[in-house]
Amino acid sequence: MTKPPGSSRTTPRTKASPRPSRPKARTSPPSPPPTAPDSDGPSSTAEKAVTLAVITGPHGVTGEVRLKLFTEDLSRYRSFNAGALTLKSLRTGGAAPIARFAEIPDRTAAERWRSTELTVPRAELPPLEEGEYYHADLIGLPCDIDAGEPLGHVAAVENFGAGDILEIERPDGRRFMVPIAATRIGERITVDREFVE
Repeated sequence: MTKPPGSSRTTPRTKASPRPSRPKARTSPPSPPPTAPDSDGPSSTAEKAVTLAVITGPHGVTGEVRLKLFTEDLSRYRSFNAGALTLKSLRTGGAAPIARFAEIPDRTAAERWRSTELTVPRAELPPLEEGEYYHADLIGLPCDIDAGEPLGHVAAVENFGAGDILEIERPDGRRFMVPIAATRIGERITVDREFVE
């Protein structure tokens, strides 16, 4: 679970990870899909699949693919999507990193993996310092107002260049955004009333 920050009201530090509340990319190719763990039953934070990158398309004709990264260092990982993809190499390629996977031998195969998210278990992520949080750990946490009034839950974490912003979804489905600096993070996220819409 998340680590509560200290008593001082400093801005929590977060590490980028996926936004599963808005799944627009696949986590497996259209045919045949790789075997994934059974998703039935309760799931702990450690078992949660975290998206580190997405394949945006093929690069050349030898099976290399372009990536969009959501992590600072993808090279520390080798196995993705429950073992469906094995990273062989990663290099810079202008605007986008270029990767080669053992299971993608040519451009035709690379096309089938387009828009596939690359995931690893939450337990494989590096440990955090006190007061740091992964985006994936914040998504789904219940939220309340500083007086204890239930508010909803965190649906997404965004960053448009001026710091992390929590997108909170109310029980009726309406959403609004709050800067993370206006919150206190623990087992629940408490939002300053003046930022509640």
